Amino acid sequence: MGAITAVLMQLCGAGDHVVSSRTIYGGTYAFLKNFAPKLNIQTSFVDITKLDSVEAAISPQTKVLYCESVSNPLLEVANITALATLAKKHNLQLVVDNTFSPLSISPNELGADIVIHSLTKFINGTSDTVGGVVCGTQEMIDRLRSVIDGAAMLFGSTMDSRPASSILKNLRTLHIRMKHHSKNAMYLAEKFECDGITTVYPGLESHPSHEIYKQMMNPEYGFGGMLTIDVGSLETANTLMELMQKENLGYLAVSLGFYKTLFSAPGSSTSSEIPEEEQKKMGLSEGLIRFSVGLDNDIERTYQLMKSCMKSVGVLSYIPFIRVQKASKSPSFTLEL
Repeated sequence: MGAITAVLMQLCGAGDHVVSSRTIYGGTYAFLKNFAPKLNIQTSFVDITKLDSVEAAISPQTKVLYCESVSNPLLEVANITALATLAKKHNLQLVVDNTFSPLSISPNELGADIVIHSLTKFINGTSDTVGGVVCGTQEMIDRLRSVIDGAAMLFGSTMDSRPASSILKNLRTLHIRMKHHSKNAMYLAEKFECDGITTVYPGLESHPSHEIYKQMMNPEYGFGGMLTIDVGSLETANTLMELMQKENLGYLAVSLGFYKTLFSAPGSSTSSEIPEEEQKKMGLSEGLIRFSVGLDNDIERTYQLMKSCMKSVGVLSYIPFIRVQKASKSPSFTLEL
């Protein structure tokens, strides 16, 4: 949030306007919706996947177009290339939060002016340090750090040297970790979808922006480590998450990017700042579970255990299946219960 607020305050002044995706991190939403108006900065929240709606919201007072590469928590994918073209057309700064998809997507190469990451998440990867980073031109960074009127300097969100050193150390393994996060997330997403669970993951062909993501991505890093499932109700979601935690499949936690799988119900946690009626409009149901898929070595075993938990809480009805085993003369059939 220190990185996000510093950038927005550097780019906007009293009377200015921001066009933002409606599906963003709850803290960002709260800042733009509730705090920025105190400084006479207004925001229009739009469906970032509909370019006509985005352009229609732009006014002469608009200074910033803000989005997340992959939105928190609904995993909507922003067409950064198209948004960059739109931003240049109207002389706006395109600011992209790339926390959910480091390395997988490179917004600056797609035309973004400023890229923000939460260092707390995938980049650090160990859930023991809080931080944020702003990536931009040298001119922009110098403006943020100015002792005269730099928002990053004057707001005081300066990282201590020891956590900074720890993050730099962990950054050296990010390329390895992101490949494995993506591999495991794709495996689980495909399995969950085959099981008939409502699953959202950019790597699935069923995702409405699957092709757009493929056009933007760096293929070797996959589609990222975040996926969601919808289990119908908050009660069922909490019961399932508590059981998965009990079975040591991960932790019920609001962070992400850890080496263990983390799961949370964002409607009542990371997106709780967004009013309930707004959550409903954007399609954020109370039964939604956000998974940050970990670095499990045996992801098939993880899936089988998760599936067992889902059956226990009624998310999946129990359906036996038949496995065919090859034999020298004739196949044998095993009914697995």
